[in-house]
Amino acid sequence: MKTHLLYRGRDFDWDQALPPNHEALVQDLELETLFQAMGGSDEYLLEVARRVILLGVGDDLETIQYRQAVLKDCLQNAAIIRQIYELGVEAVERKRKQWFGVMGKSPMGILSGSVDLLGSLVDLLGKLRLIGREHARKFQAEGFVNLFKMVEAELPDAYFDKIKVYLRELRFPEGILVSAELGDGAESARHTLRRGEKAKAGFLQRVFKDAPQSFTFKINEKDDAAGKAISSLRDRGLNPVSNALAQSAEHIMSFFASLRGELGFYLGAAALQQKLTQYGVSTCFPVPAPAGSNKHTCTDLKDLSLILTVGKQVTGNDIQADGKTLFMITGANQGGKSTFLRATGIAQMMMQSGMFVTADAFSAAICSRVYTHFTREEDVTMKSGKFDEELRRMGLIIDAFVPNSLILFNESFSSTNEREGSEIAGQIVHALLETKVKIFFVTHLYEFAHTFYKENMDHALFLRAERQEDGKRTFKLKPGEPLETSFGADLYKEIFAGAA
Repeated sequence: MKTHLLYRGRDFDWDQALPPNHEALVQDLELETLFQAMGGSDEYLLEVARRVILLGVGDDLETIQYRQAVLKDCLQNAAIIRQIYELGVEAVERKRKQWFGVMGKSPMGILSGSVDLLGSLVDLLGKLRLIGREHARKFQAEGFVNLFKMVEAELPDAYFDKIKVYLRELRFPEGILVSAELGDGAESARHTLRRGEKAKAGFLQRVFKDAPQSFTFKINEKDDAAGKAISSLRDRGLNPVSNALAQSAEHIMSFFASLRGELGFYLGAAALQQKLTQYGVSTCFPVPAPAGSNKHTCTDLKDLSLILTVGKQVTGNDIQADGKTLFMITGANQGGKSTFLRATGIAQMMMQSGMFVTADAFSAAICSRVYTHFTREEDVTMKSGKFDEELRRMGLIIDAFVPNSLILFNESFSSTNEREGSEIAGQIVHALLETKVKIFFVTHLYEFAHTFYKENMDHALFLRAERQEDGKRTFKLKPGEPLETSFGADLYKEIFAGAA
């Protein structure tokens, strides 16, 4: 039994390693705010959100669309999804309480624990089937349609009837019957667990059939050696059955664990959607475009991390940039440049996880990976100077770089003088543009930005943070040529306006 709610043909691999740059992504894009909004105080849901979003799906367009359909069903049937999710939670809790696998060095202990756990899990499977029969028609996504079909096909009434009989017999209400043969050296061999005659016979046979001839003997309670010999015979007979039963229990348990994890991601997304609705923030399901198509448009795109931090609506931006691969962003300080950069990165990662984004409309080419290179404040963890640290992090990106990626630069190489910083930034960007890559670069290095502007490249878009004549920021980005001034006078006026 498989869930297949995050991928069409397989379950999510919860043990796969996170991308090598995941710590930088979390720090630069402030993704921890997103994870907290999805997981709340539930550490498990928080970790689920973290892994699914950071791993994404790469350039798998079909999987993004597959997840979007599943998420839409989840948002429309949140109460039912919560009900199914709780079955997975209960399965994990029942396993923990019954100490399955802990008691178990002896076949009898493994068998007893497996029978108890299987009984609990079969009960939960019955509840899942009932939910499917009552609500399956409310779901349209391929993932849910296949899940409910699978449950109905693999769990017919006959299955529950038979397994209840088997579990009852495996509790051995009439004792354990093991057969054996004499082997070499008069040692017992070919130990086989047998069904008791009463279990195999019908009611009339049990009443009227003559019992077969048998010979019995009892062991003295004080005869430890004989007791150990009998236990050994019993365990040899039980061993194959206990192992098979343990595997069956683990198979069903893995199904519920997978169900819990994959639905947990969608529940986290639903919790995020509810919070954004409370803040009056609109969302949309993005339209992913094939990798390398250079598609990029958005309407009223907002920074999710900022929304979650301030708890209210924030200013968004509109970009029409199909065919562009280089986005150079300049303009006044505190004008919304970094906010837009972060909004772009978060939206890309949410889209590639199969989620909605905080915009009225969003469409972009999917990418293999997202990289960030943001300026860092100097701290004690740095093993070298700030500029050396920037170059080291850039080297790590180049070493891990794959085609069809998105790279976000925020004030990179600003820790040295403008001439040197511009030269290094220019060489890196030119080299990257020769590969399949999309670059967003926020910078105050005028020489660097203006050099690219003069090249008049068709695939480049130059955006500038809007500043009104009185110095007021609108936090909007508009197409515009890089300006030589950094608007330092604005900062001077703000600090010293009332000093005279």
